[in-house]
Amino acid sequence: MDTFDWKLTIKANIIMLKMVGLWPAGDETYKFNIYTLYTTVSILAFVYGHNFFQAFNIIFILDDIEALTATIFVLLTDMLAIMKSYYLIQNIKIIKQLMVTLNSEMFQPKNLRQKDMIEPSLNSWKMVYTVFSSMAYSTLFFWGTFPFLDNLVQQHQLPFLAWYPWNAKVSPLYEITYAYQMASVSFICILNLNIDTLIAALNMYTGAQCDILCDDLRHIHEFADINARLKSCVAAFSSQFYSSLFYVSAVVVEIFMYCWYGNEVEIKSSNIPYAVFESDWTETSLEVQKHIVFFILRCQKPIKLSALNLFYLTLDTFVTIMRTSWSYFAILHQVSEK
Repeated sequence: MDTFDWKLTIKANIIMLKMVGLWPAGDETYKFNIYTLYTTVSILAFVYGHNFFQAFNIIFILDDIEALTATIFVLLTDMLAIMKSYYLIQNIKIIKQLMVTLNSEMFQPKNLRQKDMIEPSLNSWKMVYTVFSSMAYSTLFFWGTFPFLDNLVQQHQLPFLAWYPWNAKVSPLYEITYAYQMASVSFICILNLNIDTLIAALNMYTGAQCDILCDDLRHIHEFADINARLKSCVAAFSSQFYSSLFYVSAVVVEIFMYCWYGNEVEIKSSNIPYAVFESDWTETSLEVQKHIVFFILRCQKPIKLSALNLFYLTLDTFVTIMRTSWSYFAILHQVSEK
């Protein structure tokens, strides 16, 4: 069977990360070259710069609750881009090594049955990536066009409230600032979107490997040297309304991706001890049965992904977040009505 290229599934994701300077060419990491310079300048200009101008503006709008809310709800998302890009750059060497290892012979589907088994997981990630991208780019579109759609361009209103050390209300500084804001938000949007989906893809790959391992264990009796095969299974390592609507939807999908694929890892890894038990182990030698017992005991604890060791990424966590968010929304709605 031909070698299965795991990276092919996330090809579009990698291309977009390259565009924002977060994926050096090939299997290399950051070096002292033009690409590293591009990464540094673009992140400083579009991520740090945009966040700074928005955050500094809060000083001037503390008494305007509507303007303050409009600034903070976007600023918090934009600020997360700083943390995400930092951790991705810091761990890019490990991620690149993981991708190389994933394409090694050890983690390849062994037959067409296993290849067909992992296809649903790969296709589900592609669907989530498409849906999340559509929501993110729709949000970007409405953010960029609502001053035109609401006839606010004549008043020289920018898409986002921010302070600048120049008068952004006069031409051509208004047009230049408008373009800078949209370039910055587009950069941050692509960065957030593709880092989130990359993490989801890594979790999806982990779940797919659990599926392959379970299939190997279920059919372990088909091999002559069952003990050696068992050992090989243990790896060594208004218009504004629409913009708000798509923004909230994108954030929900963003959170859902982490929780869904984290939950998938836990469920699929918990199937590993059952998979070896479902094999024809009763016909094996006493030595093999002892090894199987130790293997099952070792696999009793499923793989769980946590966020900063504060909570696990599961569907229960997602439901809790949604319930809490709705409670806060209800309270804010009641306060605004009063």
